[in-house]
Amino acid sequence: MRIGIAALLGAIVVFFWQFLAHMVLPIGEMGFRQPANEDIVLQAVATGLPQPGIYFLPTIDPNKMSDEATVKAWAEKSQKNPYVWAVVNTPPTGDPTSMAPQLAKQFVLNFLAALLATFVLAATAWTFGARVIGAVAFGLFGWLMNIVPQWNWYRFPSDFMVGNLLEQGIGWLLGGIAIAWWLGRAVRR
Repeated sequence: MRIGIAALLGAIVVFFWQFLAHMVLPIGEMGFRQPANEDIVLQAVATGLPQPGIYFLPTIDPNKMSDEATVKAWAEKSQKNPYVWAVVNTPPTGDPTSMAPQLAKQFVLNFLAALLATFVLAATAWTFGARVIGAVAFGLFGWLMNIVPQWNWYRFPSDFMVGNLLEQGIGWLLGGIAIAWWLGRAVRR
């Protein structure tokens, strides 16, 4: 029960922080840009990227990586063209202005992450401050293992990386304070 309540508090705090980062502060939008002509881009995507998936351009067929001429042509094309990483999916079903399903999923994901962090932090004899630092370490670990590789391999922009670092670092600092407070409070009873 103690772990569940601490995790719930942590999830609520992180969820609220994510709301602030995305809806009030510019942190959640760092790195995002508007296309110069959205209709042309959407038309090009519909014809050039017709299947749901993740695309990066210029691309090379992995089966042709041993063909020296193909690799050379791809390298030359890569040096002359912008790099594109695109996620293509089917249009959403239902009202595209309703974020309720995504918000519900996000809260569940936050709760699961907070539950994992709380389980580990509750198993320690750490002080309040050490538990808060431990929660921040969870956020940084996730950022380093999930977001930073996107920068490394797929050239995600640096401002996007900084925005995600701020979102994860501050979110798990605040969530860690809530978790550590409850865990410490429950022990004193």
